[in-house]
Amino acid sequence: MRVTRVLNPANDAMSFTLLDEDGVVAPAERYLRYLADTERSPNTIKAHAYDLKDWFTFLFERDCDWQSVKLEDVGAFIRWLRRPPVMRGQSVSVLPMVEHHCSEATVNRKLSTVSVFYRHAARHGLDLGELVTCWEPGARHGGWKPFLHHISKSFPGPRRTVKLPTTSKIPRILSPVEVQKILDSCEHLRDRLLFAVLYDTGMRIGEALGLRHDDLAVAEREVTVRRRVNANGARSKSSRSRTIPVSAELIRLYADYLSTEYGDLDSDYMFVNLWGRPHGRAMTYAAAHDLVRRLRRDTGIDFDPHWLRHTYATRMLREKVPVEVVSKLLGHASLTTTISTYEHLSSDDARRALAEAGWFATTTVTL
Repeated sequence: MRVTRVLNPANDAMSFTLLDEDGVVAPAERYLRYLADTERSPNTIKAHAYDLKDWFTFLFERDCDWQSVKLEDVGAFIRWLRRPPVMRGQSVSVLPMVEHHCSEATVNRKLSTVSVFYRHAARHGLDLGELVTCWEPGARHGGWKPFLHHISKSFPGPRRTVKLPTTSKIPRILSPVEVQKILDSCEHLRDRLLFAVLYDTGMRIGEALGLRHDDLAVAEREVTVRRRVNANGARSKSSRSRTIPVSAELIRLYADYLSTEYGDLDSDYMFVNLWGRPHGRAMTYAAAHDLVRRLRRDTGIDFDPHWLRHTYATRMLREKVPVEVVSKLLGHASLTTTISTYEHLSSDDARRALAEAGWFATTTVTL
């Protein structure tokens, strides 16, 4: 099976579909088309397509029909994902020292995709049968929540969902020295401005690539992130627009970029192809990722553009900006997302405060 890109001839919108040896995998195509119709970002559709590729490959290897899956098959799918790909079709046991192929977080993401896929199918008349049956132990608390529990409202009580336990990852951030090194390694003002925008606003890379000149209010020193369809496939993840204050230094860099490199080019987009082809077209994800790879090589810093977003949020929280404000500036759907992502700051800052107060230097007991 393979995932392939498709273009809507009506509006040039990019999407993805799943193919097997007989052609399009119809149930997956219906779901992926639904995602495209509801204007999910191309990257989201692509991720769901690859998750469904794993699910249908697993079902094919087990000679199992997708409409007659049982809860036991879900458990087998988890084991299958954790195996190295070369051993997935084998029935031999895997030794404990063999590293898992998919992390807990990756497995849970794939389970979530498959769950929503079946939820979509159920809304269109699929009888899920045993997949939504529920087993209740005798204990008053705890128990199972079925794999597709959210499809039926008849299952009471607190239960566990089908997923693997995970350990929260601490977001990776960049030091001021590392950020400066990345900016100074940019050969062009356009590239320097791109990473300066990420650092100064906490935008996602897709949001930055979709910026238009009208989004930047120079006098007010603020930039607005808007969700819209862009020619380069860039998309804002947030459904609502948000306005972010920016520094005077960023405004000056933008002005230098316009006068030195952008010139009289006729384009609405802020970041465009100035040296590559097609000239003047909006800069794509692929071009941005090529730039990141070059900067990794030149700086020796193995960074990702999203680290600049984490750096922006961490800097604000450590400077005592209220978490509600940080959440709004980041465009998070809920305050819970911000708190759960940056909860590590509470312990780090508590240790720093204790150290500054001399707590660790005034111990009166020998430990």
